[in-house]
Amino acid sequence: MRRARLTSWRWFALALGCVLLTGVIGDRVLPLDFARFDRLSTVAVDRRGETLRIFLATDGVWRLPAHAGEVDPLYLDMLLAYEDQRFKRHPGVDPLAVGRALLQWAGNGRIVSGASTITMQTARLLEPRPRTMRAKLIEMARALQLEVHHSKLEILDVYLTLAPFGGNLEGIRAASRAYFDKEPRRLTEAEAALLVALPRAPEQLRPDRDPVAAEDARNRVLDIAAERGVIDRKTAEEAKRAPVPRQRHPLPFLAPHLTERLARQSDPGQHLLHTTIDATMQSAVEELLQPRLRDFPAEVGMAAMVVENSTLQVVAYVGAPDYFDEERRGMIDMATAVRSPGSTLKPFIYGIGFDRLLLHPDTLMSDSPRDFDGYVPANFDDGFHGDVTAREALQHSLNIPAVALLNRIGSLSFDAALQQVGVTARFDRSRGGASLPFALGGLGLTLEELVTLYAAIPNGGQVRALSSAPDQTPSTPSTLFGPVAAWYVARALEGVSAPRGYADDAGQTRSIGFKTGTSYGYRDAWALGFSGDYTIGVWVGRPDGTPCDACIGMKAAAPILFRVAELLPASPPLRAAPPAGIISGPTGELPPGLRRFERPIGGVIAPKRDPNALSITFPVDGSRLKAKKSPNGLAPIALRAAGGAGRLIWFVNGKPLADPTQRWNGEWYPDGGGFTTIEAMDSEGRSTRIEVFLDVGR
Repeated sequence: MRRARLTSWRWFALALGCVLLTGVIGDRVLPLDFARFDRLSTVAVDRRGETLRIFLATDGVWRLPAHAGEVDPLYLDMLLAYEDQRFKRHPGVDPLAVGRALLQWAGNGRIVSGASTITMQTARLLEPRPRTMRAKLIEMARALQLEVHHSKLEILDVYLTLAPFGGNLEGIRAASRAYFDKEPRRLTEAEAALLVALPRAPEQLRPDRDPVAAEDARNRVLDIAAERGVIDRKTAEEAKRAPVPRQRHPLPFLAPHLTERLARQSDPGQHLLHTTIDATMQSAVEELLQPRLRDFPAEVGMAAMVVENSTLQVVAYVGAPDYFDEERRGMIDMATAVRSPGSTLKPFIYGIGFDRLLLHPDTLMSDSPRDFDGYVPANFDDGFHGDVTAREALQHSLNIPAVALLNRIGSLSFDAALQQVGVTARFDRSRGGASLPFALGGLGLTLEELVTLYAAIPNGGQVRALSSAPDQTPSTPSTLFGPVAAWYVARALEGVSAPRGYADDAGQTRSIGFKTGTSYGYRDAWALGFSGDYTIGVWVGRPDGTPCDACIGMKAAAPILFRVAELLPASPPLRAAPPAGIISGPTGELPPGLRRFERPIGGVIAPKRDPNALSITFPVDGSRLKAKKSPNGLAPIALRAAGGAGRLIWFVNGKPLADPTQRWNGEWYPDGGGFTTIEAMDSEGRSTRIEVFLDVGR
């Protein structure tokens, strides 16, 4: 008898050893698959850790990493009370729950209650399988495996990250944001109970689709939580009266263009992107720009940036106000789009001129007709102002003095100066080097590059690359011009008249220097400005480059710049103490070489203009016209000209108008839209030509 007992124990020990050996081998050969747990949503956060944007995981779901220590303890207590009371004591499989389930199944002929523990559910979330007996046995084995290799808190973290909550929501953080618009650090009893209930049947219980079913399931959790002492009965009854959410809140979606760029540049597997953005400021700028879009035609877009002068960190970045607006090409990041800068580079031409002692803000310059070896620039208003100071020429953005100064500096030298500080102008270099049209926008730059340059003015002429991520290594400063020249430029731009509706310095409301620009054909409107602490850039135009007659810097972009400035904290006054080396005094007291800007070599006064020179005064060259409908098709568009002699003949796209005998005025009856060439010719053969874009609508 004793020998038989020993033999039985030996067989039992041998069987147990085989089971253990099989478990060890299986654990090594078939390790747990954490691939789903590793496929997380990427989250971009601002400088304080506030969420800016959440990206879908690679498998198309919102899945945010969650940790038990960052979730309201009330939720965890309710979860364990409802799903797995002995979670902290069992080894992954609860023998009591399994025994109870088997007895109920045997007695009723059907499954009455399940035996899944939190650990078993976690195993199923890691490796989803059809609900079969074989799958249940595998879940049990995997649950034991999980418990061997991971702590209870680590298992909870996996569950909290992968639990389904309906639709493409996975994990408690995504669910809490979608249903309650907050992180799950603090939850009410009703909120916690709903989040406990949903994973049982996430599609059937979705509150945004079946709020009644969701409420019933939530209330069952509240009842069990009260029965098991997590909350008292009175609290449970009060929580039942709370409404369930009937729709999902949109997940954060701030600074989409910048966060998209940073996500592309990040390392694979990096799921947390830190940025320098200030979420409060970003939201305010986006909310400011969106309604302004209604002031412009449907195809016009905008972009804006705000940079902190002391750190060169980007605190607000709007590549387009409405990312999903297809008509305005909202998905295109216009802060990095290459566009003509108009006259926004003039401050840097003057800054280099001041730095090289070619002139002083009080130096007299001549604003009169000039011919620079065949290049004959004109002012925006086609007028001339005679003798003006360099300060006035910059403040009024006069073209001829700026071109004359660039001619003295040298276009190639100016281009090299920009490249030296990290800004490369785009133009067709195969046709030769930089040229004088640089002064008026004959090149391509981005809003980001212009903001980089303008931030150098309050920083004493030192240019550094902007940073949008706090871990970026600060770039080495490069000198565009010295602090004296920067001070001269800042004082001049501070004196520019504010746009209509905004008080200037005399109105005691601002301390900001700014410059506007309008590219050829009204394709781009710019406003760049700076205070003591911040630099701001604004662009308005059509992303497709089509002319836009509303896109004038002072009218379209400058008001937005001033509105953005009003959102910023108060800055110290721009009138900081002047640096050493400032030359002050009226023009007559300046050194003789700085009293008047000499006429540049190669720049000669143009011969007196032909008094009968012919010009088209309407439409404006490069403008965009909106066609009006009439009963017979499109309404006629008036044509106006000045100068010339004798009778005038009008041509549209090379074809004469039906009645070419009118003296100055013509009427054009369009037969379609698009780019159109209009030409006028007088009886002595003088001619002039413009190009416009006619928008006939839809």
